Amino acid sequence: MKMSRAGFIDWPNKVITLMGMSGVGKTTLASLLPKNEWFHYSADYRIGTRYLKEPILDNIKVQAMQQPFLRDLVLSDSLSFRCNITFQHLKPVACFLGKIGNPALGGLSIDEFKRRQRLHRQAEIAATTDVAEFIGKARNLYGRPHFLNDTGGSICELTNDEAWNELANHSLIIYLKADSAMEKVMIERAQADPKPLYYDEAFLDRNIAEYLALQGITETSEMNPDEYVQWVFPRLIAHRRPLYERIAAQFGYTVDASKVLTVKNEQDVMDLISGAL
Repeated sequence: MKMSRAGFIDWPNKVITLMGMSGVGKTTLASLLPKNEWFHYSADYRIGTRYLKEPILDNIKVQAMQQPFLRDLVLSDSLSFRCNITFQHLKPVACFLGKIGNPALGGLSIDEFKRRQRLHRQAEIAATTDVAEFIGKARNLYGRPHFLNDTGGSICELTNDEAWNELANHSLIIYLKADSAMEKVMIERAQADPKPLYYDEAFLDRNIAEYLALQGITETSEMNPDEYVQWVFPRLIAHRRPLYERIAAQFGYTVDASKVLTVKNEQDVMDLISGAL
């Protein structure tokens, strides 16, 4: 959605979509918006609690059944499982995605890894499609005049038809752009604590082939899962940067993510966004 600065300021029922790499400050900005006025929609939360809920729990059951004591309890329906997923605690989703590599090091086979990646992509598309419905719920059911859509870092991998035409019809899209210093911090964090990630399948195939060649190995089962994430993460940032920039140029606006550090309250958030229009 394109609009003027004055149009945004006077917009009585604001609907904003924040996009950008994980760690640029989307959730920080969201936390500054009063909950009695703003409905906070988290795509990652929706993915974990709605669209990947069953696969996540099935994965937990599989892990539990590897222990003989727990296996008997699971098979006799003596145990029930639930995930305590919150906006701030999405680890069950990450654990389900997993990492590709040596199973002895906790890695997944290439086929299983890709299966989970495809499920995540389908879930992200579905969670995006739900935004329009939740905008109505926010006003009519919860009495919140304004709506914030906090997207996941991988949403830039979706096509216009899968996500962006829909979001542009209903919301003002704001891209929080990381500068080189912030990207460096992200890379350092990934090096220190490599986490499961979603990858576009073509990107995944290209980089696995390159990584195998560099390591002098032939099978993904020989890969160290953490070392692969550490190696590929800078490439993922470089891959996603132009995707975000293309989306922002076509559908929305760009904000320097470093300015998030100066924002203290709701009015600051509105000033930051209006300044980009």
